[in-house]
Amino acid sequence: MTFHGTTILTVRRDGRVALGGDGQVSIGDSVVKMSATKVRTLKGGKVLAGFAGSVADALTLYEKFEEKLDRYPANLPRAAVELAKDWRSDRILRRLEALLVVADLEHSFLVSGSGELIEPDDGIVAVGSGGNYALAAARALLPLTGQDARTIVQRSLEIAADICVYTNRHITVLELPGEGKASP
Repeated sequence: MTFHGTTILTVRRDGRVALGGDGQVSIGDSVVKMSATKVRTLKGGKVLAGFAGSVADALTLYEKFEEKLDRYPANLPRAAVELAKDWRSDRILRRLEALLVVADLEHSFLVSGSGELIEPDDGIVAVGSGGNYALAAARALLPLTGQDARTIVQRSLEIAADICVYTNRHITVLELPGEGKASP
C-alpha cells in the first residue's frame, strides 16, 4: 500500500520564520488519521522541523538531527550538512523514506536521504503531497500581502488542502519570532 503523508511549508518574512503542516495521513485512497502533528520545535524552541514521509523514519531523523545540533550548537547549516552526509552514507539511514525541512532565524533547508541539502533563495521550502500547491500559494502571497510569515503559511496550507486530496485543514503552524531584521 502507498502511504501519502503530508504537506509541510516554511516561510521567512521580516526576520521571522514559520513552519506548518497539515494533519492528514492516508493509506492508498483511505484517510487513516486526520490530526497528525508533523512539525515540532527543537533545541529549546530555536529550530523548527517538519517531515514528509514515513513517521517512524522521520522520528529517527529528528533524533539524528538533534544529535547534530548538540554537536554543532548554533550552527544549523553545519548540523544539516552532517545529517545529509550521514543519511547518504550510512547503510541503515539510507533506507529511511522521509524528507526533513529544518529552519532557524537565518536558514531554511530541505534535507533528503539522497544527499540533497537545499537552501532556497526565497526562504520558502515545501514538501509532501501538497507541497507544490503550498509553495505556489506562498510565492504568490509573499510579495502581494502585508501578512506575516505565520499567516502566509496558514493560508498557503489551506489553499493546498483545497487542491490536494492528501492534505487537510487540520493545520499546525509554529513560529520563531525574529528581532525585526529584514528577511532575504
